[in-house]
Amino acid sequence: MKSKVVLIETRDRVAHVRLNRPDKHNGIDFELLDGVIAAAESLKKDRALRAVIVSGEGSSFCAGLDFKSVLARPAKAATVYLELWKPYVNKFQRWSLAWREIGVPVIAVVHGHCYGGGLQLALGADLRVATPDAKLSVMEVKWGLIPDMGGAALLRELLPIDVAKELTMSGRVVSGTEAQRLGLVTHVADDPLAKARELAAEFAAHSPDAVAAAKFLLQEAWSADPSRAAAAERRWQRRLLGHTNQRISVERNLKKSDRPYARRRVRAP
Repeated sequence: MKSKVVLIETRDRVAHVRLNRPDKHNGIDFELLDGVIAAAESLKKDRALRAVIVSGEGSSFCAGLDFKSVLARPAKAATVYLELWKPYVNKFQRWSLAWREIGVPVIAVVHGHCYGGGLQLALGADLRVATPDAKLSVMEVKWGLIPDMGGAALLRELLPIDVAKELTMSGRVVSGTEAQRLGLVTHVADDPLAKARELAAEFAAHSPDAVAAAKFLLQEAWSADPSRAAAAERRWQRRLLGHTNQRISVERNLKKSDRPYARRRVRAP
């Protein structure tokens, strides 16, 4: 069943995922939560894809949890609390972390409000392109809470701990321009969707297996000790050497062939 609040359109092997609650600044309710997770799970299986672009309809990317909508369904809201007792990654954490399992670059296009859970969704992407005047915030502290949708694991890859602590403990709103300076945002552009498409095309010029392996290698090795990082390098390289797309890369680089790449065979570990 197609979701009305998460729209997916694939063009030229790029999946465009759009949050579609514009009247609520794409605030997170249960339907949006389930729709985003389902979208990630579906796209994970598509080996023909070369990139995913995640954006929001209307005036904002995602303004975070829609508390009014969630609290209007008390029985369902009780499941939020029960999720905290699960000894594994829960549904709310998969809102952001599931995008790291997709074997293509995921690019978040940020405009307007990007608060709380919305920021954590953007952090779950591989890159973030924001408008200069976008407004980003780790806003949970204003509700007496902490980031619990994968934010802690994702922030540590981008920010020094003192900066992450400041943003998390203050709930301060930063512009897209300041977010780039801090490291939260990869690029700032007046037309972030056009920039995202440009990046997607750049990645698609290379072997889909090499791009996927690069994503998974860096995610695994970034916080690992040198020995484990080196082991990860060896393991992912073995999955590439001598296989079809690696051979095509060599042929194309040496101008011996211009044949297209085969479908991606590298998958999440």
